[in-house]
Formats: sequence, structure tokens, C-alpha cells
Amino acid sequence: MDMKFGFYPRLAASGMRKMRQLFLPYGLTCAGMVMMFYIILFLAVDDSVGMAKGGYALQQIFALGSWVIAIFSCIFLFYTNSFLMKRRKSEFGLYHVLGMGKAQIGRILFWETLFTALLSVGGGLFFGIALSKFAQLGLINLMQGEVTYDFDVSWLAVKRSLQVFGAIFCLLLLNSVRQIRFSSAISLMRSQQTGEKPPKGNYLYGILGLLLLSGAYYIAVTVQDPLTALGNFFVAVVMVIVGTYLVMIAGSVCFLRLLQKNRRFYYRPSHFVSVSSMVYRMKRGGAGLASICVLATMVLVMMASVSCLYFGEERLIESRYPGDYNLTFHFSGMDGLSAEKIQTLQDTFTSRLADRGIAPQNSFSYRNVLFYASLEGEEAVPFQTGSVDMDYRLFVMVPLADYNAITGAQETLEEGEALLYAHRSAYRGDTISFRQGNSFRIKKQIQRFVENPSMGMDILPGVFLVVPSLEEGMAGLEALESQPQESLLSQSASFNWFWYFDTGLEVDEQITDYYELSGVIRDPAAKESLGYESCLFESQAINRQDFYSLYGSLFYLGLLLSIVFVLATVLIIYYKQLSEGYEDQGRFAIMQKVGMTRREIRRTVNSQLLTVFFLPLALAALHLAFAFPIIRRMLLMFNMDNVPLFAATTIISLLVFSLFYTAVYRMTSNAYYRIVSGGADKS
Repeated sequence: MDMKFGFYPRLAASGMRKMRQLFLPYGLTCAGMVMMFYIILFLAVDDSVGMAKGGYALQQIFALGSWVIAIFSCIFLFYTNSFLMKRRKSEFGLYHVLGMGKAQIGRILFWETLFTALLSVGGGLFFGIALSKFAQLGLINLMQGEVTYDFDVSWLAVKRSLQVFGAIFCLLLLNSVRQIRFSSAISLMRSQQTGEKPPKGNYLYGILGLLLLSGAYYIAVTVQDPLTALGNFFVAVVMVIVGTYLVMIAGSVCFLRLLQKNRRFYYRPSHFVSVSSMVYRMKRGGAGLASICVLATMVLVMMASVSCLYFGEERLIESRYPGDYNLTFHFSGMDGLSAEKIQTLQDTFTSRLADRGIAPQNSFSYRNVLFYASLEGEEAVPFQTGSVDMDYRLFVMVPLADYNAITGAQETLEEGEALLYAHRSAYRGDTISFRQGNSFRIKKQIQRFVENPSMGMDILPGVFLVVPSLEEGMAGLEALESQPQESLLSQSASFNWFWYFDTGLEVDEQITDYYELSGVIRDPAAKESLGYESCLFESQAINRQDFYSLYGSLFYLGLLLSIVFVLATVLIIYYKQLSEGYEDQGRFAIMQKVGMTRREIRRTVNSQLLTVFFLPLALAALHLAFAFPIIRRMLLMFNMDNVPLFAATTIISLLVFSLFYTAVYRMTSNAYYRIVSGGADKS
């Protein structure tokens, strides 16, 4: 077919213009994903972000986020492109019948893909560059860092965006050409009229889906410690995704068949047409509903968790750093923890603080010995190399005198008695014994212990024992002293004295004095004369910025990714409504000819949409409810134990998303109605 150059581009442009109802939202969504990819990658390489405190770790998080968007964009654009191809196949089939070869149809697809890529990638980069400064300012503001107003363009981010989305559009073109290449003219012409049979064995698939969901829910509600939660979370996620698709595809067919058997419900004008239409296409429709449900669950889980971390960061800082200055002195053995040596150490450093005009306020301190041991019933077995798969916990022993001093309690203990606090776990025994060591009767379990860095930093659950004396607590466990650390878990015990206090100084003065005091504390002569092995000296003011960087970046990245997932959800819903609207258009036209009014069409449309449209939201809410316990356990790895705050962010996230989802329902139901009714509602 000898045609002038420009014929195929004009034909492609004409087809896109005629079907702008499909191409416009597709192009806008592509542009939105390009924009988000550029912005996240821009933040990952921006010098202003990198120079902020904690900026390196933050940029690593954003670099990972850019890959998440790239992979998701590829999967999602393939998914949505299938809607476009289904609608275009009949047109291409007509071209083929009229004499146009498949090679020429491939040229039309090439120009359509090229136009879409140029407009969406170009538009996405334009808005990404234009909004990148606002994104940078917003992030630095969340981090409470120094703001600069220089405008920069990241050519690396531009180059990477062109490479990633150029590759995606090339793959889309090849996939579209493949579909045309292996389809006959008749199958292309009848692509929109070809119905789908409900999947065979749907009861079996539905039961399998329910079993997978039940298994995932069981894992989520029974997990106890953060490490197990982290390991099981991804298993549960896969089970939920597969189970959701099986339940939505097969279970929805079963549900609609039950409605058909209900004569009172089914044989009503508004229900008869809607239910029969949905059964006709529920295999594909169920997959669409499942995709909406999975995306909605991702958004809800992400926003609930990162919002909890962000809005609870001050509580986390106070938990991790109880005082303005936080000192942890480490000793080589029990000798360093004698009351006389600790008093000498405190007096010496109090004097040195006084030389700088610092008088410790709200001061408290205590001694402890900590080590790792596996819990076998009511017996604790100290850590052994090669046994890291056992139920290991952090054991902390605190002398009764120090516990009473810092809590104001007046507890008493007889020999062989102890108080117990189970941190991030539960302990139901009446006694606890140590292999080769003493056995203690639990006088009572205390509900909370003083915050300290070891609780905030260790992801393992902990058992805190208040014992009459450290000598009694460690009797028989002398072998734990002075052993080398050969793995992540230590074979040796750690002997510590914690001292926390406020300074009464302004933040800038705290930071200045911190750097001066650090040199004194780390002085080898001071270590030798005062008998401590090392000292961890931490300032709340200095480390606060690290928390702002970490949780601010997580919240910001979660917000950006949620926007991407929400855009994807909207487009899936929109295309689902349009695709089904065009499929149902002929059936509703026949119904109008035999007497169905526009008002009855509207009732039928509402019945059809309300029957299944809110199923994904309801199932996503159910997923979120069962995910609550396992996510709460995972948040403990960040030392976030504020259950009321997490519950509040979860409920608010669900309410906000539900309102948004309802608004999308209103818009897309109107689009569906206009298609099936043949025009705007004039009634």
C-alpha cells in the first residue's frame, strides 16, 4: 500500500482524538507517574537534601522508592494498556478487512505509542521539574532542615526518566503489535462482542482464596515479636494478594449466582439487567475489583503506618533519649558496678559538668547486666553460637535498690524472688531459672520499666528482672563475662551504668557542650582512672534531627507513593466503568426499545455499581483490620508502641480514603450512565 509520509501519523492522531475519552486519562496518568518518578529521583540526588543531617540515609530511601515507582509503572501501564487495546481492536480489524496489512497497523500503533510517550513523558518531566522545588522545600521542612531557594534541574533524573519510561513504552508497543500479529481480522472485529464464561471450578477457587486469606489473617493476629512479624509479613502479603484475586474472581461469581437464585431480588427490572450483565463478564471484572482492593490496601497500610511514625516521633525521641544528655558506661565485669565505684564515677563527672556551668536536672541512673538467652518454657539458656534460630530474648537484670530509686517504689524482695517486666512479649510463668544459674520466683509482673536506649535499639523482645542484687542475679553465670562477640547476638554479658539528665541549657548550648564533653569522656586517662571500658554519650538535641530526617522522609515517600497508587486506582476504576459501559451499551439500547425509561436505567446502573463497587473497599478495610496486629509489631522495631496513635491514624486513613473512593464512584457512575443511556441524563 503506497501512501504518503504523514498518513500514518495523521491516522494515529485522528484515532487518539476520537477516543480522547480513553487516551486523555491514560496519558495524564502516565504523565503523573513520570512526574513522581522524576521528583523522587531528584530528591535522591539533590545536594540540599544530601547535606541535611541524615541526608545520606534519606537519599538511599528515595532511591529505593524510585525503583518501586518504576516497577509499579511498568506493571500498571501494561494493565491499563490492555483496556485501550481491547477498545481499539475492532477499529484495527476494520482497517484489516479494508485491505490494510498488519505491518501498516503496526505503524499506526508505533505513532500512537510515540505520541503518547512524547506527550506524557514530556508533560511529566515539565511538571516534575516545575514542582521539584516545592517537593524539596516540603521535605526539608518536614526534616526541619535549612531551606535554600536555588532552583536546580537534575539532568541525571531527566536522563533516568527518559530511559525508564522509554523502555516501558517500547515494551508496550511490542506487546500491542504482538496482539495484532496473532489475531485474525474476524477476532479483531468481534473483540468487544466476545463474552467471557465464568471461570470453571469457581467454588474450589473461592474456597482456596478463603483459606489463603484465613491463613494470612491467622499469621497477622498470632505473631508476637517484631522479628517474626517482619519475616511473616511478606508471606502474609503474598497470601492476601493471591487470596484476594481468587475470592474476587471466583467468589463474586458464586455471589451473583446466589442472587440469581433469589427470585425476589433477581426478577426485578433494576436487578435483572445488572446481575446478568455482571455474571457475563465477572472473570475480568473480578480481577479489576481485586486490583482495586490490593491497591487500596497498600495505600491504607502505608499511610496509617508512616503517619503513626511521623506524628509520634517526639514520643519516640523521648523514649530513645530520656534526658538532654544520655550516658551509658560499659564495664568489663561485675567489679565495675559496685556502689562505691559508681558513686565515684558520678561525682567526678558531676564536678566536670559544674566546671562548664551544667547542673544535672531530673537526673536518674541505674545499673544493669544484659545478655541474650533463649527461653525454653521457664528456663533461660544463654546464647550459644550456631543456635540463632531459637527463641532468643534480651535479658536485663536490675538491682532492687536502683529500681526503687528511679521509680519511687518501695518494693521488697526475699532471696530467690524477682519482679519481671516482659517488653514486647508476654511471660506467663510463675518462676524463671537460668541454666547454670539461679532460679527466681516471680513475685509480681510490673507493667512498665523506665525507658532506656537498650529497649529502643534492640528489636528482640526483652525480659527485665528486678533482683535483690546483681550478685545474686548473676550467680552461676560467671562464664558470660569477658567472652568475645562472635555474631549479631553476644555470647558475653554487658555490664552497664545508665545515667540520664537534663541540662537546663538552650539547644545550641547543649550541642556545643556535648562536643566539648565528648572528648573528656573518651579520654583514655579518664577511662583508666575511673575504671570504665567505654562510654556511649548521646545528646537528644543532636539526634533529634536524625529522627526528623528518617520519619519525615518515610512520611513524605509514603505520601508520594500513595498518590501514585491512588492515581492507579482511579484509572482502573475509570477504565473498568468505561469498558463495561461500552459492553452494556447495546443491551441497554435494546432495553430502551422495549420500554425501559432513563429513570429505570439510572436505577439499574446504581444497582449494578452498588452491588460490587464497594466490595473492594469493604475487603480492603477487612485486610487492614487483620493487618493491624502485625503492623503494630513491626512498628515496635522503631520503638513505636503507641497503640492509640496507630489506631487513630488507621481509622483516619480509612475514613479519608472512603470519602475519596465515594467521590470516584459518583464520577465514574455518571460516565457509565452517559455511555449506556446514549447521552446525558435529561430526565
